[in-house]
Amino acid sequence: MTSQEKAFEPELTVFMLVKTTPEWLGFPVERRYELAREHLTPIVKKHALGVSLRFFDVEFYSARVTDIWMWEARDHHAYQLLVEELRESPFWDRYFEVVEILTGVENAYAKNYDRQPITA
Repeated sequence: MTSQEKAFEPELTVFMLVKTTPEWLGFPVERRYELAREHLTPIVKKHALGVSLRFFDVEFYSARVTDIWMWEARDHHAYQLLVEELRESPFWDRYFEVVEILTGVENAYAKNYDRQPITA
């Protein structure tokens, strides 16, 4: 593994709150997976050295959003490049409505005051 391939320490975490569209829900489950492999997987793989993705289903507990896509990014530029490409795909406001984007820095309060993070 080269130094570029090592897991990165994320500079920022982005919680993208999304809601499935009727078009997406109208597809059979297998077709949804095909569309994800066709459109989303290549984007995620292309940006894997700078951005990682985790999915959270929340439709059981929320009517406003159905999913949270959690992106961890090496830096702001890596995240911006990913979003530029994602916006050109049907996953942005066609299959999923992007409801809100919340960006944060993990334990920034501790880093800013040169302290240990509070953990449980």
